Amino acid sequence: MNVKHTLHTLFKSAVEKVAPPLSKSQFEEKRVLTPEEFVAAGDYLAHACPTWSWEGGDPKKRKSYLPAEKQFLVTRNVPCLRRAAELEGGYNPNSEFALAGEEGEEGWVATHAEPTPGGSAAARRQEEDIPSIDDDDAAAATTAAAAVAAAGDAAAAGDADGGKDKEKDKDGGIPDISDLELNEGDDEAAAPSGTGGAGYLRAEEPADNIVRTRTYDLYITYDQYYQVPRFWLVGFDESRKPLLPHQVMEDVSEEHARKTITLDPHPHLAGLSAASIHPCRHAETMKKLADNLVEAGREFRVDQYLVLFLKFIASVVPTIQYDYTMSVGGE
Repeated sequence: MNVKHTLHTLFKSAVEKVAPPLSKSQFEEKRVLTPEEFVAAGDYLAHACPTWSWEGGDPKKRKSYLPAEKQFLVTRNVPCLRRAAELEGGYNPNSEFALAGEEGEEGWVATHAEPTPGGSAAARRQEEDIPSIDDDDAAAATTAAAAVAAAGDAAAAGDADGGKDKEKDKDGGIPDISDLELNEGDDEAAAPSGTGGAGYLRAEEPADNIVRTRTYDLYITYDQYYQVPRFWLVGFDESRKPLLPHQVMEDVSEEHARKTITLDPHPHLAGLSAASIHPCRHAETMKKLADNLVEAGREFRVDQYLVLFLKFIASVVPTIQYDYTMSVGGE
């Protein structure tokens, strides 16, 4: 933690102790939330996506302006299969497209993809690499024809040699072992390898290509100073051992890892430090996203705030696979 961040944290904490939380809604003007609006947005998220739930945390760290059992939202054991650097690009809000739901169900909004009639170039190349069943039939027919021809040649040769073998059988001759030739190479291949070993053939073990799956516990808290939600992530390896800070950074987009990720004590859980996406620009970003929805003729309600917020966070942690596909704005 650098000096600048430490000083700002101390200043922010002092302000929060003396200044009351926001009481008058400024959702339409600034896209910030009051504590009551945060709770309403959290209720909507927990209802729409039950993997998220409310918790009260440490009673000594509870904020009086929030209900005792609704201090923060959490979802646990969220898989993370790849590192962020493996992706060429993160989440692009413009790449969303609607997917029709089943009869009687709402539709979904898909992300991280762009549906085009011809598909992506990589997909087309992959399709070209897949052999056609017609090609397989033609190849099989050619192979069969060659095999029949070879069998005919072998039969003709066998008939020529058959007379000699019959003559030898008539004489009762038994092939002498000296007539059997064993090449030196064949002898070495047949002999056991090594000294004292059993001579078994062993295949080389393949390289370890198993994907090591990480998991994350994700938290959403209310930041009184910035009047917006704040996103926290605590990572674990496949043995549920906590990830080190530099390992967590591997699952954050490079741009945000350099600028907006900080390591701070969790505001509601004692003894836990967690990586956090600093909320200093959240209101500005949320205003742009929300205004874009409104300009497109779509409604954006305050209870949908966290749904849109999670879509924005997906650009920061693109490989942590929580559900951000819920629709916003009446789609």
